[in-house]
Amino acid sequence: MWIFSLQIKEYNNLSELLGVFFIILVPILGWQFRLLTISGLIAASLIGLLILMGYGVEGLIIIGSFFASSSIWSKYKANKKEKAQDKNAKSDRRDWTQVLANGGVAAFSALLGLITGNEVFYYSFVVGLAAANADTWASEIGVLSRREPFHLLKLRRVERGTSGAVSILGLFASLAGSSFVVIVALFVSESAIIHHFIPLILLGFCGSIIDTLIGAGIQVHYKCTVCGTETEKPIHCSLGTKRIAGIRYVNNEVVNFISGVIPATVAYFIFS
Repeated sequence: MWIFSLQIKEYNNLSELLGVFFIILVPILGWQFRLLTISGLIAASLIGLLILMGYGVEGLIIIGSFFASSSIWSKYKANKKEKAQDKNAKSDRRDWTQVLANGGVAAFSALLGLITGNEVFYYSFVVGLAAANADTWASEIGVLSRREPFHLLKLRRVERGTSGAVSILGLFASLAGSSFVVIVALFVSESAIIHHFIPLILLGFCGSIIDTLIGAGIQVHYKCTVCGTETEKPIHCSLGTKRIAGIRYVNNEVVNFISGVIPATVAYFIFS
Protein backbone atom coordinates (compact mmCIF):
# COMPACT_ATOMS: atom_id res chain seq x y z
CA MET A 1 0.00 0.00 0.00
CA TRP A 2 2.85 2.39 0.89
CA ILE A 3 4.62 1.66 -2.40
CA PHE A 4 1.37 2.22 -4.32
CA SER A 5 0.82 5.58 -2.58
CA LEU A 6 4.39 6.59 -3.36
CA GLN A 7 3.93 5.73 -7.04
CA ILE A 8 0.72 7.81 -7.22
CA LYS A 9 2.51 10.76 -5.61
CA GLU A 10 5.40 10.48 -8.05
CA TYR A 11 2.94 10.34 -10.97
CA ASN A 12 1.11 13.44 -9.74
CA ASN A 13 4.39 15.30 -9.32
CA LEU A 14 5.43 14.34 -12.84
CA SER A 15 2.06 15.50 -14.21
CA GLU A 16 2.42 18.82 -12.42
CA LEU A 17 5.93 19.29 -13.81
CA LEU A 18 4.72 18.48 -17.32
CA GLY A 19 1.84 20.92 -16.85
CA VAL A 20 4.13 23.75 -15.73
CA PHE A 21 6.43 23.00 -18.65
CA PHE A 22 3.41 23.10 -20.98
CA ILE A 23 2.08 26.48 -19.81
CA ILE A 24 5.54 28.02 -20.15
CA LEU A 25 6.68 26.47 -23.41
CA VAL A 26 3.51 26.61 -25.51
CA PRO A 27 2.85 30.37 -25.10
CA ILE A 28 6.51 31.08 -25.85
CA LEU A 29 6.26 29.00 -29.03
CA GLY A 30 3.05 30.84 -29.88
CA TRP A 31 4.88 34.14 -29.56
CA GLN A 32 7.90 32.82 -31.48
CA PHE A 33 5.69 31.74 -34.41
CA ARG A 34 3.84 35.07 -34.29
CA LEU A 35 0.59 33.54 -33.10
CA LEU A 36 0.63 35.58 -29.87
CA THR A 37 1.75 39.05 -28.88
CA ILE A 38 3.66 39.56 -25.62
CA SER A 39 0.42 40.44 -23.82
CA GLY A 40 -1.21 37.37 -25.38
CA LEU A 41 1.69 35.22 -24.16
CA ILE A 42 1.21 36.43 -20.57
CA ALA A 43 -2.57 35.97 -20.69
CA ALA A 44 -2.23 32.47 -22.16
CA SER A 45 0.20 31.48 -19.39
CA LEU A 46 -2.15 32.73 -16.66
CA ILE A 47 -5.13 30.95 -18.20
CA GLY A 48 -3.04 27.80 -18.53
CA LEU A 49 -2.08 28.02 -14.85
CA LEU A 50 -5.71 28.26 -13.74
CA ILE A 51 -6.68 25.31 -15.91
CA LEU A 52 -3.73 23.26 -14.63
CA MET A 53 -4.82 23.96 -11.05
CA GLY A 54 -8.43 23.08 -11.82
CA TYR A 55 -8.24 20.17 -14.26
CA GLY A 56 -4.61 19.19 -14.47
CA VAL A 57 -2.75 18.15 -17.60
CA GLU A 58 -5.98 16.80 -19.11
CA GLY A 59 -7.45 20.31 -19.07
CA LEU A 60 -4.31 21.70 -20.67
CA ILE A 61 -4.52 19.13 -23.45
CA ILE A 62 -8.08 20.22 -24.22
CA ILE A 63 -7.31 23.94 -24.37
CA GLY A 64 -4.06 23.14 -26.19
CA SER A 65 -6.03 21.32 -28.88
CA PHE A 66 -8.23 24.40 -29.28
CA PHE A 67 -5.27 26.75 -29.55
CA ALA A 68 -3.34 24.51 -31.95
CA SER A 69 -6.26 23.80 -34.28
CA SER A 70 -7.46 27.41 -34.39
CA SER A 71 -3.91 28.61 -35.10
CA ILE A 72 -3.54 26.13 -37.95
CA TRP A 73 -6.82 27.21 -39.54
CA SER A 74 -5.91 30.90 -39.15
CA LYS A 75 -2.77 30.29 -41.22
CA TYR A 76 -4.50 28.07 -43.79
CA LYS A 77 -4.86 29.92 -47.12
CA ALA A 78 -4.19 33.19 -45.30
CA ASN A 79 -3.64 35.02 -48.59
CA LYS A 80 -7.23 34.31 -49.64
CA LYS A 81 -8.55 35.73 -46.36
CA GLU A 82 -6.87 39.13 -46.55
CA LYS A 83 -9.92 40.99 -47.84
CA ALA A 84 -12.21 39.42 -45.23
CA GLN A 85 -9.71 40.12 -42.44
CA ASP A 86 -9.72 43.75 -43.51
CA LYS A 87 -13.38 43.89 -42.46
CA ASN A 88 -13.22 42.13 -39.09
CA ALA A 89 -11.23 42.84 -35.96
CA LYS A 90 -9.71 39.37 -35.67
CA SER A 91 -6.07 38.88 -36.52
CA ASP A 92 -3.89 35.80 -36.77
CA ARG A 93 -1.77 37.12 -33.88
CA ARG A 94 -3.76 37.22 -30.64
CA ASP A 95 -3.29 39.82 -27.90
CA TRP A 96 -4.45 39.50 -24.28
CA THR A 97 -8.00 40.62 -25.03
CA GLN A 98 -8.45 37.95 -27.71
CA VAL A 99 -6.88 35.27 -25.52
CA LEU A 100 -9.14 36.21 -22.60
CA ALA A 101 -12.22 36.37 -24.85
CA ASN A 102 -11.64 32.82 -26.06
CA GLY A 103 -10.10 31.15 -23.01
CA GLY A 104 -11.47 33.23 -20.14
CA VAL A 105 -14.69 31.24 -19.75
CA ALA A 106 -12.77 27.97 -19.56
CA ALA A 107 -10.29 29.41 -17.05
CA PHE A 108 -13.07 30.79 -14.84
CA SER A 109 -14.92 27.46 -14.98
CA ALA A 110 -11.73 25.68 -13.92
CA LEU A 111 -11.29 28.13 -11.05
CA LEU A 112 -14.89 27.61 -9.86
CA GLY A 113 -14.43 23.85 -10.10
CA LEU A 114 -11.27 24.09 -8.01
CA ILE A 115 -12.87 26.28 -5.34
CA THR A 116 -16.21 24.48 -5.04
CA GLY A 117 -15.23 20.92 -5.94
CA ASN A 118 -18.38 20.78 -8.09
CA GLU A 119 -17.73 18.48 -11.04
CA VAL A 120 -20.46 20.14 -13.11
CA PHE A 121 -18.13 23.06 -13.83
CA TYR A 122 -16.08 20.66 -15.94
CA TYR A 123 -18.91 20.58 -18.46
CA SER A 124 -18.97 24.38 -18.50
CA PHE A 125 -15.21 24.27 -19.10
CA VAL A 126 -15.58 21.95 -22.09
CA VAL A 127 -18.54 23.86 -23.56
CA GLY A 128 -16.74 27.20 -23.21
CA LEU A 129 -13.84 25.89 -25.30
CA ALA A 130 -16.16 24.08 -27.72
CA ALA A 131 -18.01 27.34 -28.37
CA ALA A 132 -14.76 29.26 -28.88
CA ASN A 133 -13.45 26.60 -31.26
CA ALA A 134 -16.74 26.43 -33.15
CA ASP A 135 -16.67 30.17 -33.75
CA THR A 136 -13.00 30.18 -34.75
CA TRP A 137 -13.35 27.31 -37.22
CA ALA A 138 -16.49 28.89 -38.67
CA SER A 139 -14.68 32.20 -39.22
CA GLU A 140 -11.46 30.75 -40.60
CA ILE A 141 -13.02 28.08 -42.84
CA GLY A 142 -16.36 29.67 -43.69
CA VAL A 143 -14.67 32.68 -45.27
CA LEU A 144 -13.31 30.31 -47.94
CA SER A 145 -16.82 29.46 -49.10
CA ARG A 146 -17.37 29.85 -52.85
CA ARG A 147 -20.66 31.66 -52.29
CA GLU A 148 -21.01 34.87 -50.33
CA PRO A 149 -22.49 34.38 -46.85
CA PHE A 150 -26.09 35.14 -45.89
CA HIS A 151 -26.73 37.82 -43.27
CA LEU A 152 -29.14 36.58 -40.60
CA LEU A 153 -30.78 39.96 -39.95
CA LYS A 154 -30.45 41.72 -43.29
CA LEU A 155 -31.70 38.54 -45.01
CA ARG A 156 -29.43 38.99 -48.00
CA ARG A 157 -26.00 37.96 -49.15
CA VAL A 158 -23.11 40.15 -48.00
CA GLU A 159 -19.34 40.31 -48.39
CA ARG A 160 -17.18 37.62 -46.80
CA GLY A 161 -16.01 38.57 -43.32
CA THR A 162 -19.17 40.50 -42.45
CA SER A 163 -20.32 39.93 -38.86
CA GLY A 164 -23.70 38.26 -38.55
CA ALA A 165 -23.42 36.32 -41.80
CA VAL A 166 -23.28 32.54 -42.25
CA SER A 167 -22.49 30.08 -45.01
CA ILE A 168 -23.14 26.36 -45.35
CA LEU A 169 -19.41 25.70 -45.19
CA GLY A 170 -19.11 27.88 -42.09
CA LEU A 171 -21.96 26.07 -40.31
CA PHE A 172 -20.38 22.68 -40.98
CA ALA A 173 -17.02 24.04 -39.82
CA SER A 174 -18.63 25.34 -36.64
CA LEU A 175 -20.16 21.96 -35.85
CA ALA A 176 -16.83 20.26 -36.60
CA GLY A 177 -14.97 22.70 -34.36
CA SER A 178 -17.27 22.03 -31.42
CA SER A 179 -17.10 18.28 -32.03
CA PHE A 180 -13.30 18.37 -32.12
CA VAL A 181 -12.99 19.84 -28.61
CA VAL A 182 -15.61 17.48 -27.13
CA ILE A 183 -13.93 14.44 -28.74
CA VAL A 184 -10.55 15.47 -27.30
CA ALA A 185 -12.21 15.87 -23.88
CA LEU A 186 -13.76 12.43 -24.25
CA PHE A 187 -10.39 10.80 -24.88
CA VAL A 188 -8.42 12.53 -22.11
CA SER A 189 -11.10 12.70 -19.40
CA GLU A 190 -12.13 10.04 -16.92
CA SER A 191 -15.49 11.68 -16.30
CA ALA A 192 -18.85 10.51 -17.63
CA ILE A 193 -18.62 12.94 -20.53
CA ILE A 194 -19.61 10.21 -22.99
CA HIS A 195 -23.15 10.28 -21.57
CA HIS A 196 -23.48 13.95 -22.54
CA PHE A 197 -21.50 13.79 -25.78
CA ILE A 198 -24.16 15.11 -28.19
CA PRO A 199 -25.54 17.85 -25.88
CA LEU A 200 -22.04 19.19 -25.29
CA ILE A 201 -21.37 19.39 -29.03
CA LEU A 202 -24.69 21.12 -29.65
CA LEU A 203 -24.08 23.64 -26.86
CA GLY A 204 -20.71 24.51 -28.34
CA PHE A 205 -22.29 24.88 -31.77
CA CYS A 206 -25.02 27.11 -30.30
CA GLY A 207 -22.29 29.33 -28.89
CA SER A 208 -21.14 30.03 -32.43
CA ILE A 209 -24.70 30.85 -33.51
CA ILE A 210 -25.06 33.21 -30.53
CA ASP A 211 -21.83 34.90 -31.61
CA THR A 212 -23.26 35.40 -35.10
CA LEU A 213 -26.56 36.81 -33.84
CA ILE A 214 -24.89 39.26 -31.46
CA GLY A 215 -22.46 40.22 -34.19
CA ALA A 216 -25.36 40.97 -36.48
CA GLY A 217 -27.40 42.83 -33.88
CA ILE A 218 -25.44 44.88 -31.36
CA GLN A 219 -21.74 44.53 -32.18
CA VAL A 220 -20.13 47.84 -33.04
CA HIS A 221 -19.39 48.51 -36.72
CA TYR A 222 -17.36 51.29 -38.24
CA LYS A 223 -16.78 52.84 -41.65
CA CYS A 224 -13.39 54.00 -42.85
CA THR A 225 -13.41 57.73 -43.64
CA VAL A 226 -10.67 57.22 -46.22
CA CYS A 227 -11.61 54.17 -48.33
CA GLY A 228 -15.22 53.68 -47.24
CA THR A 229 -14.73 50.07 -46.06
CA GLU A 230 -17.21 48.86 -43.44
CA THR A 231 -15.17 47.22 -40.69
CA GLU A 232 -15.05 46.18 -37.05
CA LYS A 233 -11.78 48.05 -36.57
CA PRO A 234 -11.75 51.45 -34.82
CA ILE A 235 -8.69 52.37 -36.90
CA HIS A 236 -8.42 51.81 -40.64
CA CYS A 237 -6.06 53.30 -43.22
CA SER A 238 -4.09 54.62 -40.21
CA LEU A 239 -6.98 56.88 -39.18
CA GLY A 240 -9.93 56.64 -36.79
CA THR A 241 -13.12 55.23 -38.28
CA LYS A 242 -16.72 56.41 -37.89
CA ARG A 243 -19.20 54.29 -35.92
CA ILE A 244 -22.21 53.45 -38.07
CA ALA A 245 -23.98 50.71 -36.07
CA GLY A 246 -23.97 48.77 -32.83
CA ILE A 247 -23.06 49.55 -29.24
CA ARG A 248 -19.69 51.26 -28.92
CA TYR A 249 -18.15 48.93 -26.34
CA VAL A 250 -19.53 45.69 -27.73
CA ASN A 251 -16.56 44.77 -29.89
CA ASN A 252 -15.46 41.40 -31.25
CA GLU A 253 -13.81 40.33 -27.98
CA VAL A 254 -16.93 41.14 -25.94
CA VAL A 255 -19.07 39.18 -28.39
CA ASN A 256 -16.70 36.19 -28.21
CA PHE A 257 -16.78 36.24 -24.41
CA ILE A 258 -20.58 36.46 -24.21
CA SER A 259 -21.02 33.66 -26.74
CA GLY A 260 -18.89 31.44 -24.49
CA VAL A 261 -20.51 32.47 -21.20
CA ILE A 262 -24.08 31.76 -22.30
CA PRO A 263 -23.68 28.10 -23.40
CA ALA A 264 -21.29 27.39 -20.51
CA THR A 265 -23.87 28.70 -18.05
CA VAL A 266 -26.63 26.69 -19.73
CA ALA A 267 -24.40 23.60 -19.49
CA TYR A 268 -24.01 24.15 -15.76
CA PHE A 269 -27.76 24.27 -15.14
CA ILE A 270 -28.55 21.38 -17.48
CA PHE A 271 -26.01 18.98 -16.01
CA SER A 272 -26.63 20.05 -12.42
